Order: sequence, then C-alpha cells, then structure tokens
Amino acid sequence: MKYKVDSLSFSYKDLNILNNISFEINSGEAVCLIGPNGSGKTTLLDCVMGLHIPQQGAVTVEGRNVLDFSRKDLARFVSYLPQTHMPMFPYTVREMVLMGRSAYSGVFGQPGADDEKFADEAISSVGIESLALRQYTSLSGGEIKLVLLARALAQNAGLIVLDEPTASLDLKNEYEFLETLFSLIRERDISVLMATHSIEQAFRFEEAGISAETLMMRKGREPLKGAPSDVITSGSIGEVFGVSALISTATGESGRQFRSVSVTGKAD
Repeated sequence: MKYKVDSLSFSYKDLNILNNISFEINSGEAVCLIGPNGSGKTTLLDCVMGLHIPQQGAVTVEGRNVLDFSRKDLARFVSYLPQTHMPMFPYTVREMVLMGRSAYSGVFGQPGADDEKFADEAISSVGIESLALRQYTSLSGGEIKLVLLARALAQNAGLIVLDEPTASLDLKNEYEFLETLFSLIRERDISVLMATHSIEQAFRFEEAGISAETLMMRKGREPLKGAPSDVITSGSIGEVFGVSALISTATGESGRQFRSVSVTGKAD
C-alpha cells in the first residue's frame, strides 16, 4: 500500500502554512513530523485525512486522491489516533475497539463475526486482554492510548495517523506505547504518520530498525526532510526551534543505542 503527498501547499486565507510538501509512505514505513507549535503538523495530518482541500498538490492512496473517497471508504485506508480523547460513556474496552469497525458495519450496524474477530485480534496485539471488559471511563491515560491504538488497528487500515499520541503520558507509559507501536509496524506491516513535539521520538523509529523519514516542519516553507539521523542535527534544531542543542548517544542494557537532545540555550 502506498500513501503519497505530492507538492502539497495549504493556506488559511492569506496565512501560508504548508508549502510544496512531498513524501511517500509504503507498508512497514513511518514518517515522523516534528516542529514548533503552529508549524503545520496537525494541518498536514488533516490534509492526509481529507479534511482540508489544498491550494496545490494532492494526497493519494494507491494513486487515488483522498478527496475522492467518502469518509466511510477512506476509513478503510486511513485510521486516526487523536491527541486527546475524553471518555463520555461507560462502554467497555471491547465495545470501544469494536467501534473501529464502523467503516465496515456502519455506525448503527450490528457487528458481525469478522468485526468481532478483528477487534479481539487488535486487543491481543496491543496486549490489553485484561482490560477488555473494563469500563473505558475507568482507565488511566496510558491505558486509554492503548485502547485507541487497538481501535485504530481494528479498523484494518494500512495507515495509522497519530497526533501527539504520547502527550501527557509518563515516561514508562510513553516507552511502552512506542514499543507497542514499533512492534505493530514490524509484525503487521502497517504504515505510520505521526506528529510529535518530542524530537527524540523521531530517533526512536530508526533505533527500532524501522524505515523512517522525518519532516522538520517550518511554517510556510518547505520542511527539512530525510532520515532522522541525517536531518536532526544541532544546526537544524537551531534553525527550526530557535534553540542551541546537543545530541548525545547512550547505550542501553540490551546494547541498543539511544539518542537524546539537550537544550543548552537560545540559538545565536
């Protein structure tokens, strides 16, 4: 499955947000968007999901413009994990995950055997079997993120779009969420487009052995684009974020190397 953003530009009235952005995501690959607030990360995600009409360029799935899909049909190719989700009703976790099948059964349709199968497999894939009968409203923030990931998986779309998926999570839950996501990319060959405020998370894809590209978003200008280790440098961080930074490498207990970013002051 190929998802392509081709020469995309988007403006809100006279405010230019995205300018000539191009990239592709194939099965088992990831693209990570980083950049300061207002740089266009969420706007780009909205374009990929067909929520905005660009002034130039297009987003395509297997060569077909996302704007030509109905919302229901597009949901079979692109799923979404929001930054925040406020539990409103005491659905069980399994019921929440089953909602990811609405693109197939309809919003008010009765889930069929296949829907039940996909939901149970998704719950198992993210390791939340013990939560299946719990009320969604009783879960912690980390548990909610895993339920939303399972719901996106149950949708069986080739691309998962994530907007700040680890926002508000503590270190342990952030680590566990990302490791679960990496395993799903490797094992299920899904594609991921993720926006994050954490520069280090862009490195994590590469460190996990996943084919990844980073776009450093620059409001109204073409992003800096390339492999995380190539595009994320002290110089590019200074240009994009306006701070001086050091990038250091540490080796974990397993021998896996991790890169971290330390801000040392404002950029010159």
